[in-house]
Amino acid sequence: MQYEILEKPDFSLVRVVFDQPGQQMLVESAAMVAKDSAVEMKTQMQGGLLGAAKRKLLGGESIFQNTFTSSAPGQQLWLAPGPEGDVEVVEMDGQTPVYLSSGAFLASAPTVQLDTKWHGAKGFFSGAGLFLLMAQGTGPLFFCAYGGIHAIDVPPGGYIVDTTHIVGFSGGLNYQVQKVGGLKSLFFSGEGLVCHFSGQGRLWISTRNPGSLASFVHPFRRVNSN
Repeated sequence: MQYEILEKPDFSLVRVVFDQPGQQMLVESAAMVAKDSAVEMKTQMQGGLLGAAKRKLLGGESIFQNTFTSSAPGQQLWLAPGPEGDVEVVEMDGQTPVYLSSGAFLASAPTVQLDTKWHGAKGFFSGAGLFLLMAQGTGPLFFCAYGGIHAIDVPPGGYIVDTTHIVGFSGGLNYQVQKVGGLKSLFFSGEGLVCHFSGQGRLWISTRNPGSLASFVHPFRRVNSN
């Protein structure tokens, strides 16, 4: 299987080319843009009803996911996320898990298993959610975000990220939620809480977040007066 990500970072589009019959790609609901007519699509609840409901309620993903299967070499599948923004891919090695924030999963090889992981009460303040989506296995894992995605190899001294810009991080990293400054900074700086990451691994952050966009357009909304 071959793939490339086009139109980065504003309107990212994934092109998958299957090398042989029977190759598959597991895709989030409504993410297909186009496909060869002979590529088969099957819709199902991955992991059964309980597993699918768990990912929906705790991980922010769709209950139903689509599996696309090739019937001949050279067939293509095109994918894109719902929000305007970027797509990144990680080749899973079967050893290091990747944790994704709610709604970040786009697609993966069927050899990548998806589950949810409790991240404690700190997840309530982290911006990523009480539960994170945990991906393990081998093969490509595609994830998305509103805005561009920037990868950071966390340095020995750690790294601080605004809670609303976290897309995902690899296993081997831990984080603590803390204030970026004093109480004045917490309430008046516009920054609020941040995550301090430590350990060895890679962190993916988004260059934009929907909350900031909503705050920006709010003063311009039309208000009906009585």
